[in-house]
Amino acid sequence: MGDRVAIFDTTLRDGEQAPGFSMTIQEKLEVAQMLSGLNVDVIEAGFPISSPGDLAAVRAISTEVHGPVIAALSRAVRADIDAAWEAVAGAERPRIHTFIATSEVHMRSKLRKTPDQVVEDVREAVRYAKRYTPDVEFSAEDASRSDPDFLVRVFTEAVASGATVINIPDTVGYAVPDQYAALVRKIIAEVPGIERVTVSVHCHDDLGLATANSLAAVASGARQVECTINGIGERAGNASLEEVVMALRLRRDVFGVDVDIQTAGLYPASRLVSSVTGAPVPPNKAIVGANAFAHEAGIHQHGVMVNPLTYEIVQPEAVGVPGTRLVLGKHSGRHAFARTLEEHGVHLSSEELERAFAAFKALADRQKTITIDDLLALARGVPQPTAPRGG
Repeated sequence: MGDRVAIFDTTLRDGEQAPGFSMTIQEKLEVAQMLSGLNVDVIEAGFPISSPGDLAAVRAISTEVHGPVIAALSRAVRADIDAAWEAVAGAERPRIHTFIATSEVHMRSKLRKTPDQVVEDVREAVRYAKRYTPDVEFSAEDASRSDPDFLVRVFTEAVASGATVINIPDTVGYAVPDQYAALVRKIIAEVPGIERVTVSVHCHDDLGLATANSLAAVASGARQVECTINGIGERAGNASLEEVVMALRLRRDVFGVDVDIQTAGLYPASRLVSSVTGAPVPPNKAIVGANAFAHEAGIHQHGVMVNPLTYEIVQPEAVGVPGTRLVLGKHSGRHAFARTLEEHGVHLSSEELERAFAAFKALADRQKTITIDDLLALARGVPQPTAPRGG
């Protein structure tokens, strides 16, 4: 099992399946090259059976992107597996990722199959995929709502049939960390031959717990995490790659594992994916949001000016952010106000600083954004116009 966690990026598959997030072949190639530069372990490049364009995109990534494993998704259906192999056959390190649902509601309502039929499909799909490549991942869709004992049976069949990775997805974001951790521990404890395979997790964020569930699974023995840049994905999205990576890196004292991601590329990767998908990154997004390393409150500003560790547990440069940003607003204090003026060549006496700071506070109560031009005007003693009232 070891002490290293593999990062499986599914930005180009699950991420792209979010409404309005589809990408062209060239855009997918650009993102895939960026992911390779981040040193992700696996790129899930797409779902080839879903469209000719997706098959072509996965094939292009497989032949042009080097380093990571290139995976293609398929249902536990021969036609899907054939398409997946057609797409990844040119990769240096190809993987077929096949899945079938295992929860009672999915088996009854969607698949219209009995549990015995599902187990037989697992056996057939994994064995068929193994004819193409030795690297086969099997996922039990909706695992977190499946009967745990049935999951043990399903994964036992997958491992016996030759799967090299078994994935325990929280497909609809239903799990909570303690429950999910217990499920991972049960699978590891009860599936024969589990020591020969990698245990993976794939968590959705419907309850805002995708990253927490992924980390709980790692603490319970999972050694691959499936995630996306900016946490994009179906419905509320997936576990965020940047959050998972930085939590494991920063809190190695808790998790005791390593990840090989080049973290200085996280912020540029976030901005590339945002640009390609047209989806802005929320300003309060952990690690890569515009406010992640920005401070307006005076107490915080003074703290980070004296020692960044007072309020920043991650160095901004470590994730590719140019540096800490002090934002001047109505909550700001004298220290940040004075430093900002000094950085623009304005040096005031104590008395002048007090007058300018009082004027700044009055202005900040009237308007949300204070520009550097506003500050310089205040320093010169130029009266500021009163913000218009009403609509």
